Amino acid sequence: MPNPGRLPTVFFLSDYGTEDEFVGVVHAVLLAAAPQVRIVDLSHQGPPFDVRAGAQALTRAVPYLGPGVVLAVVDPGVGTDRRGVCLDVSRADGPSYFVGPDNGLLVAAAEMAAEAPVGAAYELPGHGEAISGQTFDGRDLFAPVAAALCNGRPPDELGRMIDPGSLVRLPGGVVDHGRTNDGRTSLRAEVTWVDHFGNVQMAATLADARQAAWRFDGITTVEVTTDGDIRRALRCVETFADLAPSELGLLADANGHIAIVAGEASAAHWLNVVAGDLIVLEW
Repeated sequence: MPNPGRLPTVFFLSDYGTEDEFVGVVHAVLLAAAPQVRIVDLSHQGPPFDVRAGAQALTRAVPYLGPGVVLAVVDPGVGTDRRGVCLDVSRADGPSYFVGPDNGLLVAAAEMAAEAPVGAAYELPGHGEAISGQTFDGRDLFAPVAAALCNGRPPDELGRMIDPGSLVRLPGGVVDHGRTNDGRTSLRAEVTWVDHFGNVQMAATLADARQAAWRFDGITTVEVTTDGDIRRALRCVETFADLAPSELGLLADANGHIAIVAGEASAAHWLNVVAGDLIVLEW
């Protein structure tokens, strides 16, 4: 009979890319310590050093993860006094622990998994037995901890308990609404993600649109203004297929956010926007 305390899967996200050996080495460390574990690579191609992009990728993924340990490493502060942490979210039907740097990467996803504030957090000691200094905590610290958790070791044997309120949190994306000088309603929102297809996800959700009294349907035409003062009229649609080739439109994406999209084209290219830019919608 398997140990009921064991966890079956490590869900691994990083900004390591796949051109170098980093991801494979972390896999090897995990499997050497916990050979029974399955490893699911969520993503390794996010923007290097972009903690916020990594955090958003985790929150998008969490609703679909089963029992296991989330190992996430986007860590521009590696080798500094930033903490390594393990967050206990106590879910039987989803991830049980989140392991990685305490730089804002983990908290939002952990709270989404727990459907509550983080109940317990542990600071991981030291940097392990590093082979080449303190520059590869994914291999030397976080992977061994993730493997130990999968093997059934409790987190209080791996680190000291800390106040969850002391965890680093990232600021939320900018979302506000108001009125233009000519009386129209406006919604200003930050671009939080541009995906592989060039779809432009905004921090604003359908709930934000409703709060701004926006009827999100095909009857509504919305004017968009970007930081570069590019102004375009967008049609609200339900699917990508509702748009003609290269036509820009607005839809509610798979994560419940408002997104600017284009028919079989990159909306980000046509609007010349990247994550972090502000977009104003007026109707």
